[in-house]
Amino acid sequence: MSTVEQAVNQSDPSVAAKKAAGQSIITRFLKFISSVRFGVTLLVLLGLACLVGMLVMQQNVAGFDRYFAELTPAQRLVYGRLGFFNIYHVWYFNVLLAVLSLNIILASIDRFPKTWLFVSKPHYTVPIRWLKEQAQNSEIEFPGTFQEVKDRISAAMTKSGWKKVTATEKNGKTYLFAQSGVWNRLSAYPVHVGLLTIFVGGFMTAQLGSTGQMPLTPGKSTDLMFDTIVELDKTREVTQKVPFTVTCTDIQQKLIKKDDSISAMNTIDWITRYTITDETGTHEAMVQMNRPFDYRGYRFFQASFTPIGRARNITVTAKPADGSQAVQITIPRDGATPLPDGTVVKFKEFRGNFSIGAEDPNEDTSSYPNPGAVLQVTQPGGQTQVAYAFGPQMASMPVASKPVAGYTYQLTDFEKVADQHILSVQRDPGATVVYVGFIILCLALIAAFFFSHQRVWAVIESVSDQDHKVVLGGHTNRSLNAFDEKFKRFLGELAIRNEQ
Repeated sequence: MSTVEQAVNQSDPSVAAKKAAGQSIITRFLKFISSVRFGVTLLVLLGLACLVGMLVMQQNVAGFDRYFAELTPAQRLVYGRLGFFNIYHVWYFNVLLAVLSLNIILASIDRFPKTWLFVSKPHYTVPIRWLKEQAQNSEIEFPGTFQEVKDRISAAMTKSGWKKVTATEKNGKTYLFAQSGVWNRLSAYPVHVGLLTIFVGGFMTAQLGSTGQMPLTPGKSTDLMFDTIVELDKTREVTQKVPFTVTCTDIQQKLIKKDDSISAMNTIDWITRYTITDETGTHEAMVQMNRPFDYRGYRFFQASFTPIGRARNITVTAKPADGSQAVQITIPRDGATPLPDGTVVKFKEFRGNFSIGAEDPNEDTSSYPNPGAVLQVTQPGGQTQVAYAFGPQMASMPVASKPVAGYTYQLTDFEKVADQHILSVQRDPGATVVYVGFIILCLALIAAFFFSHQRVWAVIESVSDQDHKVVLGGHTNRSLNAFDEKFKRFLGELAIRNEQ
């Protein structure tokens, strides 16, 4: 709809009312569905749903079990019934997205013909009264022949940045028209395309994607990930199989304070190294904080770790029973190191709170109150025995002070690490589609808000052969201040040329 047409409709609201009264119920329904007001309402509702997703922890996020346990029974029941724990996959969220998509599509179809007509067939002539009502307008007396006046104005329009000056004769007057940035009128449609593309990508992820947690312990393999499903006021765990085998080879934690616990507050980073094996072979992989790993559509993130104190490697001092010089060796987790006489010492087990008896090996020992290691000692002749290595506080225990294979063993140092790292595994088939939609949306928004459609008219009316009255005016759909400055430069250019 043109600016002039808008003014006519606003001045006579009965016209719109008569048109609406003559429309069928289906037509009026489609008008309502495609209206801007309805679209804004849907956006507000979607925004509120996303706000719920930020305030209520989602079931696929690490630490959800602890969060769920802290809720009251009433909260669990209400949140579960309303789908708040999985808000982005609940039925009404998808319905809102679908209806908003329909709103965008219908609005685009409804308005595109008028927009295209406005772009392809501009108004070369406008009422002088309307032109004088514009914020940017002026009246100038021009001396010279008609052709000279026309050429001066056309040249000034072109130099000021407006293109394709068109001259039209009507009612004894000559109308000069020029414009720039007309494509800006079409920028809303790439915005719609970008939004719809993002919605399609999100729908693909919601329907075809999967998420879960994968605990990894060094030396162990798995092809399973686990997800928590909320059913009203209770949860259940669902197991999903991935199309490859993951084998953890090493885990490492970088602590802020080496002598402190392995709690999350004392951990600056944690690293997980593993291999992925499938029909294509074996592939090395590594994940650390903010550095995920992608493979076959699956993305691996660091999520959390178990706060059970273990050791990545240990340093052991082996003291010969005959009193000769002691030997210090470092043994990696599940590794072995030989002594000078050929005896091989293997790192079999480590506990952060070691005791002889029926202790719980999975007790929370993140503070390492009583560290100790179990060693497997193999002599050159092939005989294998079990030995224990403790810190200074337990070195005098009989089980540690008794020689094994001619040595006693003392735990000198160790690199702290958790028992296992937990990776968040996400399959997101719509991610690429979302990225493409986001790029389209950003470019379209830049085009829509940083550029404008500018139009300028000049109406030439001859007073005599050497005297002409010119009415100038312009209009823009946005960036009024910039257009005002441009129009002033245009008037200045006309003044300069007129003096010449």
